[in-house]
Amino acid sequence: MSISTDARRPAEGPRPIDETLRFEILGPLRLWRDGVEVDVGPRQQGRLLALLLARAGRPVSATDLIELVWGEDAPASASNVIHKYVGALRRLMEPSLALRAPGSYLRRHGSGYLFMPPPGSLDLFRFRELVGAVRQRLAGGDRHGALDHYARALGLWRGPAGDTYAHGTTAMSIFAALDREFLDVCVPAAELALSLDRPTRVLRPLRLAAAMAPFHEPVQASLIATLGAAGHQAEALELFRTVRTRLAEELGIDPGEALQSAHRRVLAGTASPVGSDPTPADGGARRGARSWPVPLVRPAQLPPDLPAFVGRTAELATLAGLRAGVARAGGTAPLVVALDGMGGVGKSTLAAHFAHRVAEEFTDGQLYLDLRAEQPETDGLSPRDALGSLLSSQGFHMSSVPETLAARVGIYRSLTAGRKMLVLLDNALDAAQVRPLLPNSPACLVLVTSRRPLVDLAVRDGAHLLHLDPPDMPTARRLVQRRLDDAPNRSPVDDAPTPETLDEIIEMCGRLPLALAILAGRLSARPRLALQDVAAELRDGARRLTAFSGSPGVCDPRAAFAWSYRQLSPDAARLFRLSSAAMPAGISAEAFASMSLTPPTRTRGLVREITDAALLDEDDRGRLTSHVLVRAYAQELFLAEESVHDREAAVGRLLHHYLHSSYQAALRLVPTSPAAAPVPAPAGVVAERPDSYDAAMRWFDDHQEILFEAVRRAAEGDFGVPAWRLALTIWPWLQLAGRFHDWQDVMRVALRAASDSGDEVGAAHARWSLADSCYHFATYDEALDLLGRAREIFAERGMIAELGGVHSALQRIHSQLGRHERALAENERALSLHRAVGFEQGEIWASVARGRSLVRLGAPGEAMACLNEALAQSEKFGPGTDEAAIRVLIAECLALLGHQSQARDQLEKGLRAAGEAHSRIGVFEASTRLCATLLDLDDVPGACQAWRHACDAMHAMQNGGTRAMRDLVCDLGDRLTEVTEFGSRSADTQR
Repeated sequence: MSISTDARRPAEGPRPIDETLRFEILGPLRLWRDGVEVDVGPRQQGRLLALLLARAGRPVSATDLIELVWGEDAPASASNVIHKYVGALRRLMEPSLALRAPGSYLRRHGSGYLFMPPPGSLDLFRFRELVGAVRQRLAGGDRHGALDHYARALGLWRGPAGDTYAHGTTAMSIFAALDREFLDVCVPAAELALSLDRPTRVLRPLRLAAAMAPFHEPVQASLIATLGAAGHQAEALELFRTVRTRLAEELGIDPGEALQSAHRRVLAGTASPVGSDPTPADGGARRGARSWPVPLVRPAQLPPDLPAFVGRTAELATLAGLRAGVARAGGTAPLVVALDGMGGVGKSTLAAHFAHRVAEEFTDGQLYLDLRAEQPETDGLSPRDALGSLLSSQGFHMSSVPETLAARVGIYRSLTAGRKMLVLLDNALDAAQVRPLLPNSPACLVLVTSRRPLVDLAVRDGAHLLHLDPPDMPTARRLVQRRLDDAPNRSPVDDAPTPETLDEIIEMCGRLPLALAILAGRLSARPRLALQDVAAELRDGARRLTAFSGSPGVCDPRAAFAWSYRQLSPDAARLFRLSSAAMPAGISAEAFASMSLTPPTRTRGLVREITDAALLDEDDRGRLTSHVLVRAYAQELFLAEESVHDREAAVGRLLHHYLHSSYQAALRLVPTSPAAAPVPAPAGVVAERPDSYDAAMRWFDDHQEILFEAVRRAAEGDFGVPAWRLALTIWPWLQLAGRFHDWQDVMRVALRAASDSGDEVGAAHARWSLADSCYHFATYDEALDLLGRAREIFAERGMIAELGGVHSALQRIHSQLGRHERALAENERALSLHRAVGFEQGEIWASVARGRSLVRLGAPGEAMACLNEALAQSEKFGPGTDEAAIRVLIAECLALLGHQSQARDQLEKGLRAAGEAHSRIGVFEASTRLCATLLDLDDVPGACQAWRHACDAMHAMQNGGTRAMRDLVCDLGDRLTEVTEFGSRSADTQR
């Protein structure tokens, strides 16, 4: 029974519940505040809260939180998102909490967080307190009081811990451990209830436990015995038949002794504690029992440890922690840990290394069996043959081993009952192959390695899942260096490698231990082979895997990946080949569907098949990526098995998918954009369509690297997608997110591609957008030159909407240069052109621009009228940056008119609007203006807070914003410093 003492709370019994807050994690996640249930917010925010509740009382580092919420493919902004969710959760618990205040319950702890709920508010803590109190009651002889505490503890459970938030391998393991606490308590609680003839006290939780763990025999046996004792004999007998059928049909085994004993009790009309047997003893042995042979030699079958083993510190600590935790808890089942990961990642090596570290603890020996799932042309060792091998190693002659699987399982379980053994099952195919090989003793440790995560083994048998990724760079570097140092024939060469060369080789191997070991072996065998030559060989991505082949008997990466590839269905195999054409940053199932001309629902099933084969990784956003060597293998297959036409068509469909998806997302940000819609997508290409402004911003955040690479890919070939069209769809998000440098890079790529292909219209569009980015870098001469050339092209072709956009851009630049009369003239041209094509939002932008010029000309009254009209018109377009920009200019007018307080109010509204629009530049402009206004109002604390908001917005932009932004923040900081120091001197003088 696993009872945590992390909370350091007394076990005297439950304490009064703090009704201010109440949390439930023993079932669906729920939160109450002041007696009213509160929505926990977005799904990832709810997952974060669920994980914090599961780890309550223990600090969790920010790194661990990111891993638990996103897995290995966390976004670059993960730390900021965690910080945002933590702030939101704090305000959920304490609505009156000031912005950025730490709160009472969720506090910083080192680099992470520590969640300490109010006393009595968390059902998990109350469960553990009640179970802890059972021991004290039993020690004092109060068995009835102990049963009451058991019943109250079990009554807190409403279903699997965390419910729908138990997502991802690591998080599932955490919540599964909580479920095991429940199951481990149910069995002794049933025994106590039966011994006191009070079976109904535990009947409801036993029903729940049986539903949660249909293959947990002790729980099922407890429910059968309890039903019989409670007078429900018919239901008990029916349940036994159901469990027996389930075990036979799905596992191929017969009920164990606990189930059979409970069945006999019901048939006899009694229900003694589970596990006891009323059958009279017969000289200490049961009638018909067999005397199993005892091995003459204690088995020690572990494969040799790797002499050059390095790294895996975190994984070894996890394994040791699991081993220690189970030893303290005293459970009723063996500890099963299933290690999964791609071929060559080092699963078998780690399992063997850890097994050697703890081998002496298992006094009855260590068993090893290669289940051979990865051997070519086989489906691995059958459970029947595997059991035959294990029994043979325990002293059985094969002639005496029964033929049937069920009989062999029975003998193996009897043989391992009560023994302390370590079992290492290597290269497993699936949970069904492993399940019959699990020993029947809680003192045993079972280590399993498999390409696939054995989720079914975790769900049905309580296995802990440990996923292995390639090691980090320092570990990979030590791995190679250790092997080279141990090579007796290796000698320095004239062109000794630089550390950069070694790191490049390691990265081109994807840090895969198998690949690094093979290269180190080659270098050892050929002492004069220079690392520079190896690096040159690896740089050819299409032939990269050749560098690892050529050694007979060696399982190289290509062979390891080929086994996984052969497990795929034909459709999944084709999809895997196409994955090499995806962008390196990853691909979604929707994009896969477009590229492969496969229906989306079918695609998702194929994607699961490929990820189960450890050839692709999928994060919680649905992004699919592959290891660099797996990608090279997919590319080999792509080139070998797909025709040139099919390859180019697949890339074209993928680019069309991103073009049309990005266009749909851009329309959510700027619904009335004058940019022309792209040509219709080819048949079978289905665009992703974010359903809201916020969803569109998230879509761009998630796809930014993919879109940048897609623009470059479109610029390199003729795939039917002009690079400039795709680049223009990203433009609104680039500006809102403050990605000014990416903006310039993407548009310069698009401009070169359009110019090289003679596409004058495309080049004009690219120049227009590029000039807009130059405005933010204050490179006004280049911007004016770009806009002048774009204006000529649009005017020649009568492209009125685009021409209006160019004149609007010219107005901004001339206004910034102090040429306000020229700016107003450009504004008039833009306004007339926008009106000519009915572009209402363009009219609003022109009105805002006119207001800006009038402010600069010292006509705040006239500017106010213009800006107020623009503000009223902008309301019908929903969220966006218009409101923030307009209110900042209105505030500037009010300040010029001497209405500083009203200016402050407008800036605060503008700041909120910019935040809702996720506009970093809008937040920056409103915050800096608000800081200056509050200084004029002598509100120094408020000015400091606004200055910090500006700094945060600027630092969130790419490369920390532009130089002009940094200069402005520094100037405001100097003003704040002067005011603060002057105030301090004045206070000293008065004293």
